[in-house]
Amino acid sequence: MNKKLTTAIILTGSSVAAMHVINRVHSSVCTAKSLLRNSENRYYEWRFGKVRYQKKGNGSPLLLIHDLTAGSSNYEYHRLINNLTENHEIYSIDLLGYGLSDKPPITYTGNLYEQLISDFIMNVIKRKTSVVVTGESVPFVLLACHNNPEFINKIICINPQDLYLQNQIPSKQTRLMKFFLEIPILGTFTYHVLTNRLTVEKMFQIQYFCRLDEIRDKYIANYLDGAYAGGYNSKFAFASYVGKYMTLNILRELKEIDNSILMIGGERERDIYITIENYKYYNPAIEEVYIPNAKHLPQLEAPDEMLEQIKIFLCDK
Repeated sequence: MNKKLTTAIILTGSSVAAMHVINRVHSSVCTAKSLLRNSENRYYEWRFGKVRYQKKGNGSPLLLIHDLTAGSSNYEYHRLINNLTENHEIYSIDLLGYGLSDKPPITYTGNLYEQLISDFIMNVIKRKTSVVVTGESVPFVLLACHNNPEFINKIICINPQDLYLQNQIPSKQTRLMKFFLEIPILGTFTYHVLTNRLTVEKMFQIQYFCRLDEIRDKYIANYLDGAYAGGYNSKFAFASYVGKYMTLNILRELKEIDNSILMIGGERERDIYITIENYKYYNPAIEEVYIPNAKHLPQLEAPDEMLEQIKIFLCDK
């Protein structure tokens, strides 16, 4: 019995040690080139950690906010930024827990991000700001707009999240998944399995892009850099995302918002026509436009078409 117990302990210890080594090696490989690091990075010292952002251009302020999926960062907008700087002072941000921003071991919620956006506009931009936002980040931007209408001007929502999915709350199953992912070594190993290169490539091929020939290896590499920059703590935002802690019910706020809102859908995004119609049901003033032959990230897949729609809506000359 003692021999079997000793063998079991040795095997368990060896497995844990092996997973720890794999975690360290995989993280190092994915961040080796430090693709997101450059001289243009600035940092906002927020109360929960440093928030990375970039600032470019002159004119009316425009804040760009990325999606909440693993690996997301302000890189999502890199094909748009330089073409908007003539008429706008561009701020592109890495949300707390993403990209090169700090990744503290906390629970990340939609309300946390609503406060971050409000504080960032008030303390960094210091002027009424228009916002471009993608996917599952749309709810907390709309909430920030409702709660602080003096801070936010026009809003452009790219492929907003389905209102039904926004209403989901943490369940016993999702809370358990969050707890498991936050476990040292084993949870970290699971995070690496769920967000490895093959998984990110499949996300681009199945969900993000319609035209596979438009996918660039550098897109994959930058998403992997964003997913693992920060080492061990990189998994905490993902754990909260999987646990459904980032969702927000904004139906009441959506009805009451009086700002100009444009929703841009990738024509090939799943159920996007129904999703946007549901938003318009609660706020009929919402405008809509669709980018042909594009899915979830038209700002990467079809930047020229996106720029045209953004400029028209913001009345750029």
